[in-house]
Amino acid sequence: MEQRHLGRTGLRVSRIGLGTLTWGRDTDEHDAADLLKTFWEAGGTLVDTADVYGDGEAEYLLGRLMDGLVPRADLVVSTKAGSVPDPDRRFDGSRGHLLSALDASLDRLGTDHVDLWHVHAYDAGTPLEETLQALDIAVGSGRARYAGVSNFCGWQLAKAATWQLAAPTSRTRLASTQMEYSLLQRGVEREVLPAARDAGIGLLPSSPLGRGVLTGKYRGEVVPPDSRGASDHFAPFVAPYLDDTASRVVDAVTTAADGLAVTPLQVALAWVRDRPGVAAPIVGARNAQQLTAALSVEALSLPDEICRALDDVSAPVHRYPDHDWSTL
Repeated sequence: MEQRHLGRTGLRVSRIGLGTLTWGRDTDEHDAADLLKTFWEAGGTLVDTADVYGDGEAEYLLGRLMDGLVPRADLVVSTKAGSVPDPDRRFDGSRGHLLSALDASLDRLGTDHVDLWHVHAYDAGTPLEETLQALDIAVGSGRARYAGVSNFCGWQLAKAATWQLAAPTSRTRLASTQMEYSLLQRGVEREVLPAARDAGIGLLPSSPLGRGVLTGKYRGEVVPPDSRGASDHFAPFVAPYLDDTASRVVDAVTTAADGLAVTPLQVALAWVRDRPGVAAPIVGARNAQQLTAALSVEALSLPDEICRALDDVSAPVHRYPDHDWSTL
């Protein structure tokens, strides 16, 4: 698999990443082992997790598998901290919480460092410079090699990146930002992606297949019984992308796939993988068969006319002030 630099750093990652959101909950150890081995054998390196995935079970499971199944040195392990199970305060970006959470992640992963550590979300209740200091301490102490943020909007990302770049010898530049991005969710193009590209930050798209909808499995208002859309805890996650607007995009993706003799999954994933500023989409597969299908996109590059057609059918409405005001 092709490797890409993550933002304006020396870290190289596979241009498709493996997500572990369901590990330890819907994905058991046997299936997780198959997924990780399939990914590694295909040349994949970037494995993404978080301290809250499966209430910590995802990290624990990944750590067990790295112990014997796949060499730790062959992987770029990414995790996140900052989400908390508190309905009154969903995110805690305090220095104390973040560093304690990182130590707990390292214990579960069975390693002395992670290759990439993200703040899971912006915490308005904590001064941003305090949150970012946790990244500096983590990298300075060797517990993390690189650092980034997740779910920061445009101004938050630009402010964080500028703060870090203001003192390059003592602060850690942001390597990445992880955000949802697909043909069904192009909101990051409004401000986040321009800010990331300007600051040299690599984008790691989550849900690059539109929460599974872009595979075409939900066409015709059919919800397969074994799909995430049919599960109690994932149905609300999938539901927003089952509307008429999404249906038109899925139809276009399917038409393009038929014309290229490939699958809708391959078309949707190739589109987001090759967008300017994208380093590596994070794919969360339920089993090795699904992952193999996703990894087969390595050999596919979409023709320019197909990309333009998909751009047009999925284009979000961006007017003032995103476009040149003099043209409006």
